[in-house]
Amino acid sequence: MSESQQPEAMQEHYFTSSPTTPSRPATVRLDLPDLSCELETDRGVFSPDRIDAGTKLLLQEAPPPPPSSRHLLDLGCGYGPIAVALASRAPQATVWAVDTNERAIALCARNAERIGLTSVQVRPAHNDNPVANIPTTVTFDAIYANPPIRVGKATLHSVLQHALLRLTPGGTAYLVVHKHLGSDSLQRWLGTAGFPTRRLISRVGYRILAISSGSRSVLD
Repeated sequence: MSESQQPEAMQEHYFTSSPTTPSRPATVRLDLPDLSCELETDRGVFSPDRIDAGTKLLLQEAPPPPPSSRHLLDLGCGYGPIAVALASRAPQATVWAVDTNERAIALCARNAERIGLTSVQVRPAHNDNPVANIPTTVTFDAIYANPPIRVGKATLHSVLQHALLRLTPGGTAYLVVHKHLGSDSLQRWLGTAGFPTRRLISRVGYRILAISSGSRSVLD
C-alpha cells in the first residue's frame, strides 16, 4: 500500500491482495546517506522499477525514529524500502511492516532477511485494518508511510485511523502524499478526525505530513 503518480494502466492495483500479473523478478537500488542496498522487486507491486520519488523523499527528509523507539510501523511496506531503512536506523526497535499485497509481503521479508535485519516483522494487512495482525499490546512510537491514496477515501480513512489509534502517546506518524493526489484535503481531514497534522516539508510536488497522536478519535 503506497502511492505514486504512475499511470494506472501500467500496473495492476498494487493493493490487490493476490496479484495476477505474471512474475518478473528484478532488483532496484536504495541509496540513502546512511544506507545503500539492493532490493528484490517484482511486477504486481508498487513501483517495481525504481524507488518511488515520494518514498525516497520521506526517507531523506522525515526525522529518524526516536532513539528510545520500541516499535515502529511501515504502513504499506511494498517490497520494503521504508522497513529496511527504519530497521537500519533503529536497530533496537521492532519494525512492523504491513501490506495487503501477498507478493509485496514476501519480497519485504526476503529483503530484510538478505540484508540481515532480523528486527523486521512482516504481517499481512487485513482489509481496511492494516494492524489487525499485530498484537493489540503493541503501540508505535512512530509510523512512516506512502499511503494508498487510490484505494478510495473511505478505505483510506479507515486504514489511517486504525494505524494512528495505535500511536504511542507523544508518537508521530509521517506520511508523504503528492499535492495532486489530495495531500491538502487529507491534512484537513486528519485534523477534524482528532489527529493534529502539520506540513513538515513541500518539495517536488510532494508534502510530508507530520501527525500527532492527538485526541485519538473514535473510528467512524
